[in-house]
Amino acid sequence: MCSLSVLLLTLVLLNSSLLISAETVVACDGNVQRLSCATGVISVQSATCGRTSRQLCSIGRPPSETSNTQCSIDVPAVPKLCNGLRKCEIDTPGLAPRDPCYGTYKYYTTNYICVPAETSVTCSGGYSYLKCESGKIQMNTANYGRTDKVTCSQGRPSEQLQNTNCYSPNALAPLSKSCNGLESCEVFATNTVFTDPCVGTYKYLAISYFCLPPGVRSSLACEQVTSALTCDDGTVIHIHSANYGRTDSSTCSAGRPASELAKTDCYALNSQTVVANGCEGKNSCTILASNSVFSDPCSGTFKFLYISYSCVFKCECH
Repeated sequence: MCSLSVLLLTLVLLNSSLLISAETVVACDGNVQRLSCATGVISVQSATCGRTSRQLCSIGRPPSETSNTQCSIDVPAVPKLCNGLRKCEIDTPGLAPRDPCYGTYKYYTTNYICVPAETSVTCSGGYSYLKCESGKIQMNTANYGRTDKVTCSQGRPSEQLQNTNCYSPNALAPLSKSCNGLESCEVFATNTVFTDPCVGTYKYLAISYFCLPPGVRSSLACEQVTSALTCDDGTVIHIHSANYGRTDSSTCSAGRPASELAKTDCYALNSQTVVANGCEGKNSCTILASNSVFSDPCSGTFKFLYISYSCVFKCECH
């Protein structure tokens, strides 16, 4: 079952002159999966449950439980629980949305990077003040609710701290609308702004955000439309962030029924990887905003592709 945590891969990526650690962690089914960042915050790139190797998590298991290596399913709960945090521990029993291969002993595989982001935690009823000394605010993650029993617990009765599975369905949307592109922003952590995701639980607002450097550009393409990124001669594209999905109900909404716009916490986990692979270091590129390119992170929702990038001088290194 998934307490063994195996560090399979550690890479070093150069991003905006900051070292970003890329890691893959495996936890055998039934145990605890642990993600952590010494610096920055967690950004899950992919999370799956299944079996693609006979060797991993196989000790003491009969061949019949390890022979199926064509078993895999996405686990959207992992980014929901961990994105924007510095440390995250997840009990794996019941974490996958369904059993992808009955009779096979499975394990959880999570790929994540540690991105350089600012964080803010504000207890319910308080104000959060976000500020960038240099650059503009770009919201990364947000939740108004409760995911542990310790944060904002002082003086609170025990019954107000027990629900640690409390998530607001749309916390990122109002914050992005109010704060993105500004040097500073004040946010009120209250039910009137975010609605109440868990009545009777004392909540807090947990935010992570980037300070994008001056000169950052953005591209927005509705589903099935091609996004075109371009830079002036002598400069190349550097990707800061990307998401194919939906984070608000107004963007790319013309003529669409409400049912296709209601889900505003929709993220394709491979968004930044796909965009960076196609555009990073090039003078220009095009990316089609479609399920065929990114996969479908939320069936039935009309999606859009948002990209933030800058144009940097090309290094003529020899």
